[in-house]
Amino acid sequence: MSVPGWSAEVRRDDGALRGLAAEWRDLYARSPAATPFQSHAWLESWWTQYGAPGRLRLVLVRSGGRLVAAAPLVLGRRWGCPVLAPLAAPLSDFTDVLYDPSADPRALDHLARALLREPGWTALDFPEARPGSAAHALLRRWPRQAWRMPASVCLDLPAGDLDTFLDRLPGRSAGKMRARLRKADARQVTAAAVPAERAVAAVGALLDLHVRQWQDRPINPEHTRDRFRRHLAGALVPMIREGQAELFEYRHEGRLVASDLVVVGHGFVGAYLYGADPGLRRIADVSLLLLREILDSSARRGMSRVSLLRGEEPYKMKWRPVPVPNERLVLARSSGAHVYAAAARSRAFLASIRHNPDHP
Repeated sequence: MSVPGWSAEVRRDDGALRGLAAEWRDLYARSPAATPFQSHAWLESWWTQYGAPGRLRLVLVRSGGRLVAAAPLVLGRRWGCPVLAPLAAPLSDFTDVLYDPSADPRALDHLARALLREPGWTALDFPEARPGSAAHALLRRWPRQAWRMPASVCLDLPAGDLDTFLDRLPGRSAGKMRARLRKADARQVTAAAVPAERAVAAVGALLDLHVRQWQDRPINPEHTRDRFRRHLAGALVPMIREGQAELFEYRHEGRLVASDLVVVGHGFVGAYLYGADPGLRRIADVSLLLLREILDSSARRGMSRVSLLRGEEPYKMKWRPVPVPNERLVLARSSGAHVYAAAARSRAFLASIRHNPDHP
């Protein structure tokens, strides 16, 4: 049903996202809940490397001709159910839709109705919705059944310069960290941001270091594949230019010893992926070096927080971060979604047991 001033459509052609670049960037800038994982550059590069022809579903809502809400989705099948999932979800720490809250909130109602009119799916799954996401707002206006369940835990730190950050820590710990930084500086371990024109080569060096860092230990196999390398390279060139990412390189005696990829969102800087020469640990505290640059980046940009993104690895916990749990949101289109939601809930329960062996 058409409503004066409003329009909604679903784009299914494989090149649709590329053609929406200008509108998408404009909406992203007006969507404060959006993260770099919903940026046009990230999604377009992922679709180029991972997308399956005929599976793209871009749900677009306009008011007065201006794009005010968008759901970048891909149609697939999981646990026997046809499912819509966010583009790039497997490689993204946050999954969401875009929504301009300064527009009429009915935009989300139009988005929901357009989704429900789209045939061929049973459940809509946002596996990693952070608190305050537009996906949560959509769920609140969803006219059919929906489920919320635990997902990954992200770790947040307050943004600001390094001295302010270290002042949060016990005096003894802060003193040790300052001494380690002085040692790294005395050995002339330097850091510099990579310009966009060097990003392609720098991504290759980053992933080579990442593989060396994980030598003889289990590594995410996707990080070793050429398509992941092409995805990062394709995404980072425009993301660096648009201020949505930074890639820092660390050198010692002229040799590249570490690289760190940081994503830049609305109000936060996030540590996405790094690689380090194993030998660097003999002369410097690697995680502390990386954190200093991330904090400096957050301070320069006036951000409110630094996110260490998903995972509760021990090296992150020494910074005394604040845990911020994501949620998995499953929205039903038809009765078959109950089967999918039950399977997702079972996985969430098993994951909680693995992370907490004392779980009753």
